[in-house]
Amino acid sequence: MKLQFHRGRRLRRTEGMRELARETRLSAGQLVAPLFVVARGLGREPIDSLPGQARLSPERAAEEAFALAALGVGAVLLFGVPAHKDERGSGAWDDEGPVPRAIRLIKQRAPGLPVWADVCLCEYTDHGHCGLLEEGEVDNDATLPLLARTALAYARAGADVVAPSDMMDGRVAAIRESLDEGGFTDTAIVSYAVKYASAFYGPFRDAAGSTPRSGDRSGYQMDPANLRDALREARADVEEGADMLIVKPGMPCLDVVRAVREEVAVPVAAYQVSGEYAMLHAAAERGWIELPRAMWEAAIGLRRAGADLLITYFARALAERIAAEAERASAEAIR
Repeated sequence: MKLQFHRGRRLRRTEGMRELARETRLSAGQLVAPLFVVARGLGREPIDSLPGQARLSPERAAEEAFALAALGVGAVLLFGVPAHKDERGSGAWDDEGPVPRAIRLIKQRAPGLPVWADVCLCEYTDHGHCGLLEEGEVDNDATLPLLARTALAYARAGADVVAPSDMMDGRVAAIRESLDEGGFTDTAIVSYAVKYASAFYGPFRDAAGSTPRSGDRSGYQMDPANLRDALREARADVEEGADMLIVKPGMPCLDVVRAVREEVAVPVAAYQVSGEYAMLHAAAERGWIELPRAMWEAAIGLRRAGADLLITYFARALAERIAAEAERASAEAIR
């Protein structure tokens, strides 16, 4: 009798066969592109620690958003870099601050593109923490009204989504109440429900100027060793009114993405953070990896883990690759 054995190669031998058998797919519409918006300047200031990324004026942010929309990218996520900072982070809710200005301009240039606005005080406080300090410690409850005020300012400017990233307890409920009372019942909340005190945030803090002057954020961001804690946070934020959840960082937390995806019924986004992006670039610059392949593999890994959406600094590059591959496939089909 002839020996029979499994031949998995039958579905791998050509690109066409691999495409037919592919289990996990990525579309441009599943990508969210972070953008850093500055209060001053009219141009583009490259960020050394984030190759290919830049601090953008509101006008340039609108131009970038238009280009991303043309590629089919699902949304942009705005982070503000103010001209002045104070102990309360009052620039966060300034109607003429960088984020509200950018929102209004993006809505003019790319009206169909969903705009997300990150809600936190760390970029706006002179001490670099995500809330009000009281004797060196962040005062959770005193911070909630300021976060709600910030979210309301972004909603007034036209944001489709506000995304609280501060990790204060109760902030989703406070923001939902503020939005509803302000008449913005349709403004969604995408909560950073699971945000670990990670070592992978360094380039972001460089870009936003948000490194704490003293101490760290481990008192309110989560312990990377904890999974059950992540599920409690996820459930709590949904109960308080979050419409989507974010797990951050992405690559070190594939198990967390999967567990959260199975725990809640709302969409889940994985944030491929600045350190992950910079790390891949650094390895590629040394010739240790092929950046396009590593970029794609990392994104697919997050999708395979269960992420419905990816927040990634690779959003434009990924969308361009997806568009190029679609064009190539179409040309081959015609031939």
